Amino acid sequence: MTVTWQVPVRDRIPSLVVTPAIVGHRGASGHRPEHTLEAYRTAIRMGVDDIEIDLVSTRDGVLVARHESELSGTTDVTDHLEFASRRDTRCIDGHKVTGWFTEDFTLAELKALTARERMPATRPGNATHNGTEGIATLTEVLAMVHAESMRRGRSVGVMIELKHAAYFDSIGLPLDDPLLAALHRHDLDRPWARISLMSFETDILRRLALRTKLPIIQLLDVGESHAALCTPEGLARIDEYADGIGPHKGLVLPRDERGAIGEPSSLVRDAHRLWLTVHVWTVRAENRFLPTNLRHGESPDAHGDMAGEVRALLDAGADGVITDHPELAVAAARELDT
Repeated sequence: MTVTWQVPVRDRIPSLVVTPAIVGHRGASGHRPEHTLEAYRTAIRMGVDDIEIDLVSTRDGVLVARHESELSGTTDVTDHLEFASRRDTRCIDGHKVTGWFTEDFTLAELKALTARERMPATRPGNATHNGTEGIATLTEVLAMVHAESMRRGRSVGVMIELKHAAYFDSIGLPLDDPLLAALHRHDLDRPWARISLMSFETDILRRLALRTKLPIIQLLDVGESHAALCTPEGLARIDEYADGIGPHKGLVLPRDERGAIGEPSSLVRDAHRLWLTVHVWTVRAENRFLPTNLRHGESPDAHGDMAGEVRALLDAGADGVITDHPELAVAAARELDT
């Protein structure tokens, strides 16, 4: 049965920016396998203000675009018998993970792999592009963004998330050194550059704040690990080293016992009082990811009213929305501006 109740109409809370940003999450990952150059290009064609990329390290210290260092979920590594012996189990960020890891491969070896769709059952259209692209390096992504910005006559920003930072520190592959070196080579280590640096881990962000003037964003997840940082006192601590926060959408629009969204929390207002920007993640079009009062039909993989969730987040004062389906978010944001 289709749920019919709607998000209540509310007065819009102002954001800190003139025009809130729409950000392509791992590119347009609702349309192409994530973190491929074509996923990023597709997001840019759809009109995003920024693309979001995640970075991990190879064995030889090259930063590549992957959501995590384990490779089997998003590449064809299991098809490569020459790498079968590298399957391993290790503890990363407090979780036991089994698979193949970027830190065990040189860049040249990783370039033998091709990208695959993470959720082929949910996004079968994406899976038709399996095997068409490889793993992109940070340098390749920055070069592509520059070329697309020049081609389209508008500057496209890049929001960079550093993954497993403490883990990579522990194995002698710190992420901040190659990151800052790459940004310097591209003349992007300047305050005017459209680059933001993000992580869930506080230590790497504090370290970066001492080494760069680029905006720093503290990512926040639901649950106990970040609960203290979501309080006014926690936000004041974030303000010591960061310029903004990136909260899970449930921290801005809490769901009730039915799974529906209603009135926003105070998080955006509390952050704005400290002049911290708020970029909310991750908005997706499929019913399984939407609140119950914005779903259409019974299929978990059918598209619901994602635009309604975008409007609710912007009404709550979000300065940016990070999404897998940029075309829907761009259209919703434009509607609010008219």
